[in-house]
Amino acid sequence: MNRHVVVRCAWDDEADVWFVQESDVPGLVTEADTLEALRRKLPGMIQDLLEVETAMDIEVDLIAYAHDRVRVQAA
Repeated sequence: MNRHVVVRCAWDDEADVWFVQESDVPGLVTEADTLEALRRKLPGMIQDLLEVETAMDIEVDLIAYAHDRVRVQAA
């Protein structure tokens, strides 16, 4: 049996970290300096937080959002 969860992450400009903004996994709260570091933290945390009665594979969609502003000078 497979299960699918979605984890939405965002960049915090003030703290300079990626953080879990929203998730299908109750209690999933974490942050990391890079998106890759955050991605590596998720499997263990998801395994700890989800209570399952039998072994299963869990598909994880990590959706990230960051916003920047660029000033373009007139030619």
